[in-house]
Amino acid sequence: MRIELLAESQADLIAARTQMALSLGWHIVLACLGVGMPAITLFAEWRGHRTGDPAYRLLARRWAKAMGVLFAVGAVSGTILSFEMGLLWPGLMGRYGEIIGLPFALEGIAFFIEAIFLGIYLYAWDRLPPVKHILSGIPIILAGVASAFFVVAANSWMQAPTGFTERDGRVVTVDPWAAMFNPATPPQTVHMILAAFMVAGFLMASVYAVAMLRGRRDRYHRLGLLVPFTIAAAVSPVQILVGDWAARFVAEHQPAKLAAMEGLFETQSAVPLHVGGFVVDNQLHYSIEIPYLLSLLAHWNPNAEVTGLNAFPPDQWPPINIVHWAFQIMVGIGFGLLALGVWAAVAWWLRRDLPRTRWFLRAAALSGIAAVVALECGWIVTEVGRQPWIVYNLMRTTEAVNPAPGLRWGLALLVVVYAILTLATVYVMRRLAATPVPVAPQERDVTDYRVG
Repeated sequence: MRIELLAESQADLIAARTQMALSLGWHIVLACLGVGMPAITLFAEWRGHRTGDPAYRLLARRWAKAMGVLFAVGAVSGTILSFEMGLLWPGLMGRYGEIIGLPFALEGIAFFIEAIFLGIYLYAWDRLPPVKHILSGIPIILAGVASAFFVVAANSWMQAPTGFTERDGRVVTVDPWAAMFNPATPPQTVHMILAAFMVAGFLMASVYAVAMLRGRRDRYHRLGLLVPFTIAAAVSPVQILVGDWAARFVAEHQPAKLAAMEGLFETQSAVPLHVGGFVVDNQLHYSIEIPYLLSLLAHWNPNAEVTGLNAFPPDQWPPINIVHWAFQIMVGIGFGLLALGVWAAVAWWLRRDLPRTRWFLRAAALSGIAAVVALECGWIVTEVGRQPWIVYNLMRTTEAVNPAPGLRWGLALLVVVYAILTLATVYVMRRLAATPVPVAPQERDVTDYRVG
């Protein structure tokens, strides 16, 4: 009987973790679009008014309507996530909820500001002068970035818990500002916000790259590719530098996670960087080694010592192959997107045009999916790499999960809900893409513009 109960509890724990992973993995893509898409849309609208080019204005109008749909769907998935924090992880919220309550409260305020101004922006398109209408969109950008900051700050506290005093398993004093601005907050929040602009830019550009591959080479589609692609490509080299900053934080504060990322078991000096490989019997096989590079990247010293997994009890090891390969894929895609941006920059520098080869369009068409995969892999490294801790070195995931039976049914229901949301979102977005956008009387020039 005891074995059966333990098996059922373990199954519910796996179901709770899977449910949270599915919810976060689904919502984070919409959250990235909510952060990056408003800035790209406002830029297109500004260029349209500044140059008088109706292609820019039509792009901005269509992107704005898509923003409204995606915001509504993201609000649903975000609400689900907020309920899951309490329903699935009462141990975490009951013990540490007052510490991370501030960033969640501020995120709620940012969400409502974003919702209010998004409504104004959409409704007042033909009711405000152009300058005032563009200004009404700026709070959407600021609120979206703020929302991302506050949510990631709460997660950062789980990576580097500070700002409180605990006595006999109970929190007795809290400094919520110190908790929110913990050591993990700067690298994690900047890394996430830049990732949001990359995901939004490359995803938006990939839609027009596909259309251009199908022969639609008019100015509307070229600008639809050029504007978001340029913004995402410009962010890519900065993101790689910030990623290095984040990795050095991990090396200092979460050495077990870094060891899992690299498949490193023995503490060594002058450690090489491992590319590829699989862990079998506590040893990394089939990897390519780049001498001294891990020590250099982690500690700015090619001869520095890097802590291996054997310095920690085995029950505190993360799932090594999952973390290792998620990190490898994230970094590989990041450099691939950087190379794609360099390709486009060189072509623009030589002839003021994007590369005309179909190979570039194929790569641009895949860049959106690639950016999403890199994003998901980054969160796998962050969250799975922290295991078995839900609050690093303070609370295990097993202590935080809801002990009530039947969590597996919640997972099954969530899969159904997200399947319906996905199908509905795809259907509405396709209808938006196929339906002409109504325009205001002062914008009749757009109706005369024909998209090829």
